[in-house]
Amino acid sequence: MSFVCRRFVGKTGGVTENNQRTGSVFPVSSPDAAAAPPVACAVEGIGIHLAYGRHPVLADCEFCLPAGAVTSLVGPNGAGKSSLLNAIVGLLPVQSGSLSVLGQDPVKARRRVAYVLQSAKVNEQLPVTVREVVTMGRFADRGMLGRLRPSDRAIVDEAIDRLEIGPLVSRHLGELSGGQRQRVFVAQGLAQKAELLLLDEPVTGLDLVSRQRILDVVAEERAAGRTVVMTTHDLSEAADTDHVLLLAGRVVAAGTPAEVLTTEHLASAYGGRLLRLEGGAVLIDDPHHHAHGHDHTVCHDDDES
Repeated sequence: MSFVCRRFVGKTGGVTENNQRTGSVFPVSSPDAAAAPPVACAVEGIGIHLAYGRHPVLADCEFCLPAGAVTSLVGPNGAGKSSLLNAIVGLLPVQSGSLSVLGQDPVKARRRVAYVLQSAKVNEQLPVTVREVVTMGRFADRGMLGRLRPSDRAIVDEAIDRLEIGPLVSRHLGELSGGQRQRVFVAQGLAQKAELLLLDEPVTGLDLVSRQRILDVVAEERAAGRTVVMTTHDLSEAADTDHVLLLAGRVVAAGTPAEVLTTEHLASAYGGRLLRLEGGAVLIDDPHHHAHGHDHTVCHDDDES
């Protein structure tokens, strides 16, 4: 993947209560950008199977990712989190079952979805400035050669301000820290003005300032009635979201953080043993992950003594 965001534009959806990466540098457009009616599930899967060639990644999955909420996708490495994001934007075809995005087929819904990959997956030597990167978020509406309207420039400026990267606008990607680059790419996603924002591990390994600014923006998007779906390995981060989908090649559990992030569900997903620590923390100690240099996964389980 040579760039971070794809713009996959319509009207705002409804609110409910409750590894491979491919693609071009520029956002993918769809001829069908008609607005769809509000939906309770921003993304709904019914019996879906996903695979890369002969290698299955998700099997027989059923879930509803609520509209107007923040959903975290959690699970061990290889659980299918990023693959599900790829399926939501139509980059990975569903082998069987049905997947609905904002009430439409994933390919038809592309222009209503923004997809932000990790900055580590992007070529930082691309000869583009911060402002140019954020401006690319408007390409789906204007086209690569289309002239920007004053309203487009205002949207770009707003995204830059929200991620607090104004002092960086004339700098090139290669001059930025990892946290600064990630803020630039999230700003590009915001500039797309999409109904559904997909974030692949948006704050992994970032400095505290960048991490907090991005998480604040996620909260702002939710408050505005938009839907955010993000992958994460940090269970404490997932505990602060509205909805959690726990994956391990299948759907292990789905619901509120309190319903999903239990010792039983986590043991099932991570395949390790559980050790209780002082203060109610639970350590998932997976020997397989140890062998590959992965960290322990820690969460807090305050409801159980």
